[in-house]
Amino acid sequence: FTCLIFSHIFKNQVLSFNLYVAIVYPQDPVLRMGSNLTASCWVHPELGVHANSLFWTLNGHQLPSSLYRVLSPTNLSVTLAGLNASRQTSGDNLVCHNHKGHILAGSCLYVGMPPEKPVNLTCWSRNTKDLTCSWAPGGKGETNISTLYKLKYKLRWYGTEKECEDYSHTQPYSCSITQDLHLFTPYEIWVEASNRLGRATSDVIILDILDIVTTDPPSGVTVSRLGQLEDQLSVRWEAPPALKDFLFKAKYQIRYRLEESQDWKVMNDVGNQTSCRLAGLRPGTVYFVQVRCNPVGIYGSRKAGIWSEWSHPTAASTPHAKRLMSCDSKSSGDSNSTLRRELKQFLGWVKKHAYGCSSMSMKLYDQWRVDMQKSPKTRNQVLQGDKS
Repeated sequence: FTCLIFSHIFKNQVLSFNLYVAIVYPQDPVLRMGSNLTASCWVHPELGVHANSLFWTLNGHQLPSSLYRVLSPTNLSVTLAGLNASRQTSGDNLVCHNHKGHILAGSCLYVGMPPEKPVNLTCWSRNTKDLTCSWAPGGKGETNISTLYKLKYKLRWYGTEKECEDYSHTQPYSCSITQDLHLFTPYEIWVEASNRLGRATSDVIILDILDIVTTDPPSGVTVSRLGQLEDQLSVRWEAPPALKDFLFKAKYQIRYRLEESQDWKVMNDVGNQTSCRLAGLRPGTVYFVQVRCNPVGIYGSRKAGIWSEWSHPTAASTPHAKRLMSCDSKSSGDSNSTLRRELKQFLGWVKKHAYGCSSMSMKLYDQWRVDMQKSPKTRNQVLQGDKS
């Protein structure tokens, strides 16, 4: 809840607003955790209320009378020792009531800590079109009172100090600089944290945008069979479109996994080529494949870039292994039964997704396996159709 205080006067059984009926002092203090506070509630003599009939509440809970002290017929104090952190940054409600429970006056208590030095300041540039930085609060990360963070920057040697303006609403402790970017001049960047109890500044980092470029994932990723090779698949892709006009030497990674597994195997030695052959795979198995890019050496930068996100998964299946006919009639019957059941499921799916014989291909079969893996609902519908 938000800390809201109303002052009232109680006359003729009716409450009406009056700013001078009662006052709580101090008003809206800001205190460190563990501090002590003595607050007093003064009521106007014309109200006809004696101080010993008053009581205090903190966030709606009545405080014990042992904490009270009558300072005068119109003044009652309360002493709070070892204050805990505020429950919300909007403050805690310390309220003075008359004997009937009506609110006379109140104050908001802000109990917290000064900010600590922000840490883990990290920056990156997507396609050299922006400069985005994120950081983490120092210490335990929570001051318990409203704390403001500002990302500051300037061009090294001759720039004037500026503040980032595009703070993220979805990613806390993050801001993007999108205007007046300089590609061949280092930046000095830091974060300032402040609240009503103090301030702190992060370490200054120095960087060149060309050294921290990341990009979109590679586009046009395709996975296909290599003839009838049972244990291999071919993967092809295109360089990120946004960097086609830049001078750089891309570095790529591929990862792939079995249809029924969540464990990825990563290939790190792809280099800057835009195709790769996966070998040592299981015959007759669907694989999911992803590719990502690291734009190394943009405009001659000597530092490695930052890896992009992985591309969307692309799937393909390896050919089934060729097997000799078994003399065991039971084994042969079980194998034929499994094959007939899978074929029947596939043909039922084709009726809904393929139009004409021209659509019948191994790619269509691969797409069916992908749909079966992605959607349990689709798999159940196919299995129910098989039973019918």
